[in-house]
Amino acid sequence: MSRFGALKDKSIFVTGHTGFKGSWLSLWLSQLGANVSGFSLDPPSNPNNFAVSNVEGCLQHHFHADIRNEELLFEALRTSDPDIILHLAAQTVVREGYRSPRETFDVNVMGTISLLECVRRLDRPCIVICVTSDKCYHNKEQVWGYKESDAMGERDPYGGSKGAAELAIRSYRHSFFPPERIAEHGVKLASARAGNVIGGGDWKQDALIVDIVKAMSAGDPVALRNPTAVRPWQHVFQCLDGYLTLSCRMLESDNPKYASGWNFGPVPGDDIAVSEIAEIFLQEWGSGSWIDASDASNPKEAGILRVSIERAIFELGWKPGWDVRETVRRTVEWYRHYVNGAENMQQFCFEQIAAYEAEFDK
Repeated sequence: MSRFGALKDKSIFVTGHTGFKGSWLSLWLSQLGANVSGFSLDPPSNPNNFAVSNVEGCLQHHFHADIRNEELLFEALRTSDPDIILHLAAQTVVREGYRSPRETFDVNVMGTISLLECVRRLDRPCIVICVTSDKCYHNKEQVWGYKESDAMGERDPYGGSKGAAELAIRSYRHSFFPPERIAEHGVKLASARAGNVIGGGDWKQDALIVDIVKAMSAGDPVALRNPTAVRPWQHVFQCLDGYLTLSCRMLESDNPKYASGWNFGPVPGDDIAVSEIAEIFLQEWGSGSWIDASDASNPKEAGILRVSIERAIFELGWKPGWDVRETVRRTVEWYRHYVNGAENMQQFCFEQIAAYEAEFDK
């Protein structure tokens, strides 16, 4: 039986299901036998994994709307009658936060509040996991990983919006869904903070892997804006595994500790520089080169960022899967299949998910 057998036949509502992480999550949940409903705007890029891998064909319901439209969201939730809500809808790009700061705060904070207000109105037991980001922490450029108890808030609009979303989640948790009174209200509200996620099917603007694939397709060297920046790289399956593991623990137990914030990232040593990720990708691809395109006039981004995953390991029984080299290899494998015109990318997605899950059966 799958480690996630508890999710079979559950009604699961995913916001942001047309995005990179949301599309993969929807595929994985459908493979587990869950009844998946999605609520999102159009995919954020063209091409996109949602269309390429026919994610809509795996859904029970596909709602097309803005997360900030509370009435449409409430009706979608009432129709879906979810056991679990996984909130991924967001503005996800750091540099876009500089270009559109008001929109970034509005989507990431008020979109989250819109969902939590709907949960209040639903007035039924359910599990709610709101996904934010490792950028939510007040980054002091420290070399050790940030723990779940560390302070929220970053200097740039994107990170600030994620820190503010975490504060909103915490406020709603303690004001309306106190963990010590789950037996009364039935709502288990957690947040998940993931490190830098890569994998096949990502085409969003200003993402490293996307920049590499585009440059190589054009026969150009890869221009790295911040080659020395260190990030907690992980395959998309790794953080999704964390969300699924947390969902199962919350289904199995009313322990109030689960209704809190959780970090999901790589093991120490897999948090490496942008230039190192690029080198590994080019080696796996078999060609290409990169150039240093750093510019002091570019928007400020963190130089180093790591998250501690000790709590998830010891209290959830979760563990990271593929290391950074295998993560890159599997990412290259996906894009090669797509570039070579594979007829059934959905099936290939399922095969990659199965290969990841097989890591835990060894």
